Amino acid sequence: MTPDGRLAAAGLSVPDYGGLELGAVLPAALAAIGVGDAVVTRDAEADRARLGIPHAEHVVVVLLDGLGHHQLDARRGHAPFLRSTESAVITAGFPTTTATSLALFGTGRAAGATGMTGYTAHNPHTGGAANLVSWEGAEEPHEWQRERSLLAAAEAAGVAVVSLGKRRFAGSGLTRAALSGGRFVGAETLEARVDQAIAQARTPGLTYCYWGDIDAAGHKHGWQSDAWVSALEAADGELRRLRARLPRGAAMVVTADHGMVDVTGAPRWDVGREPELARGVRLVAGEPRAIHLHTDDAREARAVASRWREILGDDAAVWERHEAIALGLFGPVSAHVTERIGDVVVAMAGRATVVDSRTQSDQALALIGVHGSLTRDELDVPLLVAA
Repeated sequence: MTPDGRLAAAGLSVPDYGGLELGAVLPAALAAIGVGDAVVTRDAEADRARLGIPHAEHVVVVLLDGLGHHQLDARRGHAPFLRSTESAVITAGFPTTTATSLALFGTGRAAGATGMTGYTAHNPHTGGAANLVSWEGAEEPHEWQRERSLLAAAEAAGVAVVSLGKRRFAGSGLTRAALSGGRFVGAETLEARVDQAIAQARTPGLTYCYWGDIDAAGHKHGWQSDAWVSALEAADGELRRLRARLPRGAAMVVTADHGMVDVTGAPRWDVGREPELARGVRLVAGEPRAIHLHTDDAREARAVASRWREILGDDAAVWERHEAIALGLFGPVSAHVTERIGDVVVAMAGRATVVDSRTQSDQALALIGVHGSLTRDELDVPLLVAA
C-alpha cells in the first residue's frame, strides 16, 4: 500500500499547513493590529483574511490546551459562549501535542522547521530522548528551536506584548523555545489571567493567554468525564466575561492546540513487553499516539516498519521517515531537524496506543485521555473570534 493509502486507510488526515491551521493564528492577529510585516515566513494579511480576524487596536489571543473542536461540539450545552462564538475549524500540526503545537502557534512554522517533533524527541547529539515539555535532555532552547518567535518579532516592531500563564512557566525551556518575547505576567487562575487581559486590552498591543486545565482534566479523567465538563464550563464562563469587558477597539481570538481521545478499553501495545516491537529499535520517542522509532541503519528501519505494520495492522499507519516527510506530515523539514524525526514514524488510528513501560512512568501509562495522532478528533481545533 502506498504511504498516502496507509494514511487514508487509518482514517487519518494531513494538517492544513498554510491554510486553516494553528500556525496562522498569531500572524493573523499581528496583521490585525497592523504589524503583519513583522512576520517574514508567511503572508500574515492573507492569514488574517482567511481566519476572519478584524482589524483592531488590541488583540487578546487565548489558547485552551486540549479543547478539540469535536469534543467542544459534543459538549456544546456546557459551553454556550464558546458554542455561539466558534467561527471556524482549523487544524493543529503533527504530532497533535502541546510542545509541537505551541511552537507552531508561536512561530507559524511546523515541526519540520522548529524541531519540536513530539512530547519527547531524539537528540542526535546525545543519542537519547529529550523531553520538550520539561526540557530535560534538550539543548539550549535557541539552539534546539531556531525559528524566530512571533511574539519577539512583534516586540521588535514596537508592539506592547504580554504573555499570561503560571509563574513557573516564565523562562521555562518550552516558553523560551516557542513563545519568547514581550513581558510575561504570572497569574495562577484563569480569573486572574482574564483580569490581566482586560487591563492590557485598554491600550494598543497583543496579549497571549494560555490555559491548561481542560487538558489536565482530560488526561486524568478523560474528556467524557464530569471533571472535563467542569473545566470546560469554567473556561466558558471566564471567556464570556472577557468578551463582555473588552474595550472598544479590542478583539478576542480563542483557539486550542489539539483535541483528545479517551483510550480506556482500546487496543494497546507495550514495547517493553512485545519483543517483536522492540527488536531493532534503539530509541522510542514521541508519545502513545504518535511514535518515533530510531534504528541503527536504513535496512533495519525497513524491517522495523514491516514488523510494526504486521503487528499493529489496521490500528496504525506506519511509514519510514522519507515517506512521512514526503506526505507533508511535518511541513518542510530543515536539515538539522531530520534526525529528530523517527527512522520509522507511527500514527495510531481509532483510539489505539503504543506505550513503553521501560521508560514511561506509571502515571503516564495510566492516562485516560491522550492525543498526538492525525484523527479528526485530535487534529481539528476551534477558532473563535469576537470583537
